[in-house]
Amino acid sequence: MEIERKFLVDGLPASLDKFLKVEMEQAYICTEPVLRIRREGDDYFLTYKSGGLMKREEYNMPLDKAGYEKLLLKKEGRVITKTRYYIPVNELKEWYRSHEPALCNKRSVGNGRVCELDIFHGEYEGLVLAEIEFSSEAQANAFEMPKCFTEDVTFDGKYHNSFMAMQVFDS
Repeated sequence: MEIERKFLVDGLPASLDKFLKVEMEQAYICTEPVLRIRREGDDYFLTYKSGGLMKREEYNMPLDKAGYEKLLLKKEGRVITKTRYYIPVNELKEWYRSHEPALCNKRSVGNGRVCELDIFHGEYEGLVLAEIEFSSEAQANAFEMPKCFTEDVTFDGKYHNSFMAMQVFDS
């Protein structure tokens, strides 16, 4: 079971290069239910996700490169590309060192969680989303969004990558 909240982000941490990162590419075989393929660096996965916004079932299965490439030919919509950084939640207070200290709510950090910071490329260049996974709905609901995030978009389906992959852009 995946329980996660998602936030819009305006600006990036001053020392982003100190965090673990991976280049990702993902595409969707179908979106109801969600059947996704993903390349994370040199690793490949097939993922099933049930419906839902904050809480949903998720199953990941490893793929090899050949399987990924064959399934990529069956994709619907566009391929989503992004760089994902893994930032310990307890370091979010350092996010905007050059700004006023009040920009991050110190009560909201800690508890050993990781913020997955996605910087999108391609049609979504400039979009930055942060996701934080939780072990329970109660924990997710109790989490207070740091002021260094700009908006909680957990319940806005247009920020699901599966939705974004299906969008049509005027050229």
